[in-house]
Amino acid sequence: MSGPSHRVERLADQIRGEVATVIAEDLRDPRIGFATVTRVELSADLQHARVLVSVLGDAAAQEQTLQGLVSAAGYVRHAVTHRLRMRRSPELIFVLDHGPEESIRLEKLLHNLHQHDHEK
Repeated sequence: MSGPSHRVERLADQIRGEVATVIAEDLRDPRIGFATVTRVELSADLQHARVLVSVLGDAAAQEQTLQGLVSAAGYVRHAVTHRLRMRRSPELIFVLDHGPEESIRLEKLLHNLHQHDHEK
């Protein structure tokens, strides 16, 4: 019985796509830098959606972008509701996704270890 959970996943993916489009095309907040919506996690009751975003830049740029996205959350929610023709869309909660930068950091560490082993 993967019906309801599959529907939730599909809806989360549709929301991810629309949020990404709205951020890229509609938001004009100078605080918002290059942000990629990596994932959307919907609550079981579809009332809340955690929107994970990866932001290019240092911690200050990431924090500024997050602040811009948080302040635009109402607008983004309204746009997503309209684009997906939903009666009600979940409340959007923007969260920084550190996954991509973590994997880059680990990759560098592994590379340095590998280089170090070859020098011995």
